[in-house]
Amino acid sequence: MVQVNVKAALLAAMVGAAALAAQAEIRIGQTVGVTGAVAATVKESMAGAKLYLDQVNAKGGVHGEKIELVTLDDAFDVKKAEANARSLIEDKGVLALFMSRGTPHTEAINQVLEQHHVVMVAPSTGAMALHQPVRPYLFHVRATYQREAERAMAHLTGLGIGRVAIVHVDDSFGSDGLQGARSGLKKAGLEPVAVAKFDRSKPNFAALLPALKAAEPQAVLVIGSGTAVVEGLRSIKQAGIGGQHLTLSNNSSNGFIQMLGQDSKGVIVGQVMPMSPNYALVTQASILAKAQGLDDVSPAMLEGFAGAKVLVEALRRAGPKPTRASVHQALENLGRFDIGGLALDYSSASHTGLEFAELTIIGSGGKFRR
Repeated sequence: MVQVNVKAALLAAMVGAAALAAQAEIRIGQTVGVTGAVAATVKESMAGAKLYLDQVNAKGGVHGEKIELVTLDDAFDVKKAEANARSLIEDKGVLALFMSRGTPHTEAINQVLEQHHVVMVAPSTGAMALHQPVRPYLFHVRATYQREAERAMAHLTGLGIGRVAIVHVDDSFGSDGLQGARSGLKKAGLEPVAVAKFDRSKPNFAALLPALKAAEPQAVLVIGSGTAVVEGLRSIKQAGIGGQHLTLSNNSSNGFIQMLGQDSKGVIVGQVMPMSPNYALVTQASILAKAQGLDDVSPAMLEGFAGAKVLVEALRRAGPKPTRASVHQALENLGRFDIGGLALDYSSASHTGLEFAELTIIGSGGKFRR
């Protein structure tokens, strides 16, 4: 009888240990366009995040708990992104959300975050409306779209290019980028020679070409995402409109270049992550990528990698058995944090991340060049 009881006790202990082991993980949620218009760039940003998270997990995770990233596909649809966020928080019980994509998408998700007091680390949007006023549960890593749009206009005007047309998606992201471009031109005493907008789900660039051509721009900035920008740039270039063509950093992926094909040559793309190996961030990501058999770390991969570093640091500072509240507190009190030659600084008064912004050009070899 005693032997049976001992066996029963051992069995109960083993079951209990297994249960504890199963719970010994930190679940982080993500809703993002795994399919749809931004899939190519999303694939790369997710690969970059995985490089860092895999390294952390291989070393035992954070406070002995491994990080599990639960990703749901929203196909770049705003309503689905909001529904996914609600499911991840309410049904799957994730500790935090990570790296959404899209400005209107993140605006919708933010309502769910505020309702449940759950943070989002590294939303992949640079819209100023998500920075000012401070959204309590959004913690940015990348610079704003307005900063990089202003940087692009300063580059053009510095070259003596004054006739600039802006083509933008008709949503909050497009309006934000347009405002940054206007601000950059205004500093040189200029206005866009033409402004045209297109529908996010059903873009019709053919209808925009006559007015754009009549404005005779020297350069055209296309503000939008993924396949829509590919279609827009191709149409504009093939119509012979503008000598210089630009887009923002949300399209800074190798997949974007591949979709554009021969039409990618000479396109200027904004960047919010460095490319130089002089930055420890770039070197660290490159070493891990090579160990995985990857020859190249794209800017999109670096954004995912950088976001994962901030997420992990927040989890470390949240302490063992972190809660949603302790992760939020850790981020609010993060202060200055160097991610590898670049530093961000969070406080209750500012959740804006990095300010780094530069321009690259796509060369004939299909690579971003500084």
